[in-house]
Amino acid sequence: MAKQTSSCQYLPTDQQKLGIPLIYGENVSHVFEAKEQVTAVDHVAFGIAERNITAIIGESGSGKSTLLKLIYGLLEPSSGEIRYRGWLVPTRKDKLIPGHDAMKLVSQGFDDLNLYAKVWDNIASQLPNTNLERKASRTQETLQKLKIDHLAQQRVADLSGGEKQRVAIARALINEPEVLLMDEPFNQVDAAFRDALQQDIRHIVDETGLTILLVSHDPTEVLALADELIVMKGAKIIEQGPPQQLYYEPAHSYTAQLLAKSNILSVDQASSLGINVSSPIAIHQEDIAFEEHPQGTFSVTDIRFRGFYKELVLADGQLSLHAIQHPSKNLRIGDKVNISIRRHIVFD
Repeated sequence: MAKQTSSCQYLPTDQQKLGIPLIYGENVSHVFEAKEQVTAVDHVAFGIAERNITAIIGESGSGKSTLLKLIYGLLEPSSGEIRYRGWLVPTRKDKLIPGHDAMKLVSQGFDDLNLYAKVWDNIASQLPNTNLERKASRTQETLQKLKIDHLAQQRVADLSGGEKQRVAIARALINEPEVLLMDEPFNQVDAAFRDALQQDIRHIVDETGLTILLVSHDPTEVLALADELIVMKGAKIIEQGPPQQLYYEPAHSYTAQLLAKSNILSVDQASSLGINVSSPIAIHQEDIAFEEHPQGTFSVTDIRFRGFYKELVLADGQLSLHAIQHPSKNLRIGDKVNISIRRHIVFD
């Protein structure tokens, strides 16, 4: 991909910082001014590596989409700075048309798509007419990359949500940006087709060296896709790291609940299970082993069918735990079980 010009054309006094990640934020805040001030991003710091897929995850209202817009330059930080390749990201006050030249943003609502034009025209329209042969070949290549070449002559309005998402991504990629930003990219994609779209995105990254930053409220969507996770809660970044590290070694109970629907126990609750600690712990559902026993200390109070496994709620009158049952057993509500804990996570 061609290197884009630095932000010096927009911010002449800026000086490049070296030795920092591709996208770098330091002490970044954004406050929306309304009847009351609303802090959407609160003094966060982050680094996003080149050629990686990074996912910003967290519950609704945690500041994920606002951070994405700050990185793109649609919003201006109230404090701190965001840099791309060491240069400050220009914002609305610096550019007539906001948005970093090296980046493309795919929004949730497909705002950039012309719903009543054909798929081909939506994508080809992003290229100039100076070389019609290259325009046609580049459009066809992009359609094939997103596996939508068979939809080329259909109107966007007639497509499914997942097909529209592929068109939106193709439209963003046609000019070979260095960074693709996506806000809830799988929100309107049927569950059965999400994995295929994710694998196509991963293939594009591996093939082109594209850097992707996406927002998701459902971490299960991105555990297998992302190289790095940024976890947000209450406008702050509470931790960042590879998915496996954050899943098995989270530093915060919120991350354990978000990624693993983990059981969070107080010191006293942990003690009742024979776990002696001085701070709260997390126990992932898959780390609870149980066996049916007539004199068991726990009872099955609920059984929730989750497809290939069942989620059981086990209670002893004071403590309630969620555990995974796989393979399936003939347990019923009211049955007594004894439990053992294979592994637990201690929080500082």
